[in-house]
Amino acid sequence: MNILVINSGSSSIKYKLFRMSHRKILAEGKIEHIGEEGSVVPDHYAGLKLILNKINSVDAVGHRVVHGAERFKKPVLVDASVIRKIKQCCSIAPLHNPANLAGILACNRLLKGVKQVAVFDTAFHQTIPDYAYIYGLPYELYTRLRIRKYGFHGTSHEYVAHETARILKTRLDKLKIITCHLGNGCSITAVDKGKSVDTSMGFTPLEGLVMGTRCGDVDPALITHIMKKKKLDIARMDNLLNKESGLKGISGISNDMRTLEEKSRAGNKRARLALEIFVYRIRKYIGAYTAVMSGCDALVFTGGIGENQRDIRQRIAKNIFKHLRKKPKILVIPTNEELMIARQTYQLING
Repeated sequence: MNILVINSGSSSIKYKLFRMSHRKILAEGKIEHIGEEGSVVPDHYAGLKLILNKINSVDAVGHRVVHGAERFKKPVLVDASVIRKIKQCCSIAPLHNPANLAGILACNRLLKGVKQVAVFDTAFHQTIPDYAYIYGLPYELYTRLRIRKYGFHGTSHEYVAHETARILKTRLDKLKIITCHLGNGCSITAVDKGKSVDTSMGFTPLEGLVMGTRCGDVDPALITHIMKKKKLDIARMDNLLNKESGLKGISGISNDMRTLEEKSRAGNKRARLALEIFVYRIRKYIGAYTAVMSGCDALVFTGGIGENQRDIRQRIAKNIFKHLRKKPKILVIPTNEELMIARQTYQLING
């Protein structure tokens, strides 16, 4: 079975074609600048048409969808009802879900009769208990507006958790794992017996760790305070929190970890401070999740920074488990969200 995995962004489509169940990659690529001025690709339909001209038979399509809210706890076959519910989630993921949906609708037109599966970033975290996902706000904000922690990067966290069990030759339901997905966007998940029991990102991907350009955890009262002092409207404040903060905002230099490490070694104090804050926040979450699970069997690093920045990994892991009699394994596992989507698509279609 040939499964086409689509990751449809606002102005791009990434794709991989897998031969399952052999996991062989038959084709892969990316189309960028969709809909931008001067682009020869006006929309996702045209972009997908270009992709299908390059590849052979497609038996099924697996789509990455960022937000499934509480409606989707697992991958689902796409039908009219699923499309309608994904649209309803667009209000809480306005940058991602409309683009994900554009890829699905394009496939509907170009691959008539081919089964499509939606795999949600939020689905893996639907096992988090209510006492961990409910915020300390009036409860009616949850019941009426579904305001709660959702978490993201779920497909990545799930993939590396399964790989950890395979590498350690231990059943996943016997392990307590802390998975660290560290890239421009960063999140940490506590995986207890194969289930996500807590994760650092929240209602949006802004909560949690200090990231490339996102601030992570801050005192909520700061938002209105800064808006008043700097006379910012909602859009400008949102831009400050999501695109001007994090490593970039602290350092005043860059959100690229390689650049910051180089500047830090050369004596730049703000670059060094940005790295110290980044490492400290991760260590704090690891300590908290070790307590949540009453132990840890494995600490796993993945993502661009997690896989490639050895010095950062060492700084995070240094003496962090010295109080534990049984020291967890520390692993570096390259993530493969596309393969996870292909697997889940294959499994769902084949029962």
